[in-house]
Amino acid sequence: MSKRATGSAVKLPHPGLPDADWGDSFVITVDQPDLSAKQAARHVINSAPRWYHRLLALRNLLVKPFGLKTDADLANTGDGTIGPFPITSETDQSVILGLDDHHLNFRIVFETEAIDAHRTLVRSITLVRRNNALGRAYLAAVMPFHNRIVPAMLNAAYGH
Repeated sequence: MSKRATGSAVKLPHPGLPDADWGDSFVITVDQPDLSAKQAARHVINSAPRWYHRLLALRNLLVKPFGLKTDADLANTGDGTIGPFPITSETDQSVILGLDDHHLNFRIVFETEAIDAHRTLVRSITLVRRNNALGRAYLAAVMPFHNRIVPAMLNAAYGH
């Protein structure tokens, strides 16, 4: 049986975004063998709860006046993206999604690791480089939501 997602800090610097000044990680064990990072990332991103989409719509309205990118600004080009996020790097065990904006740069790293013949560990790492005061304020404002969204998406993707 899969376990619920748990969180932890990330050791910086991290190769997913070497100049990141903030990061965290959430992991879940899933009852699925041979799961690639790209498969896991697609499943997690596509399993977002409805309330996440409402929050994202509100976020887009609030940040548009500041000139920040919204999901409408991102073209979903199929294999080059997962959800609205461009893929910046990919191996079987790791896929990195991310964007650079004037307030901050971020990466979402999905990693998979076989535990045994039947189970896989799925890790979602968020890395952020705050570029200015707006980036610092933005990260502080979204943290309470981020800390609920990421584990909720992992749990929704894998049956919890």
